[in-house]
Amino acid sequence: MANHLDSFFSAISDPTRRAVIERLVEGPAAVGELHAPHDIALPTFLKHIKVLEASGLVRTEKKGRVRVVHIEAAPLAEAEHWLTRQREVWEDRFDRLAALAERIERSQADDL
Repeated sequence: MANHLDSFFSAISDPTRRAVIERLVEGPAAVGELHAPHDIALPTFLKHIKVLEASGLVRTEKKGRVRVVHIEAAPLAEAEHWLTRQREVWEDRFDRLAALAERIERSQADDL
């Protein structure tokens, strides 16, 4: 799982790749459509698609002369699950810290 998460977070660390993912949430798109809003050469853009594909975030398929990119939900769900667990851990820690601070504050108030 850690390797998948490493690949996921590495893939989304780039703003171009995040923009592609955000667009694909709306549905599949041709590479040309995905490339259009980006001011980079097509070969450079294709490298971004390859990174996303290697991470499992997207899959591509050839339809005639057009390559269509589809989003894959599994890596997103895996990352969401990991982030949810981390949030729960940290919320628990903050709750315990708040309770400790409250006990200390009450103890100091009682001493006055």
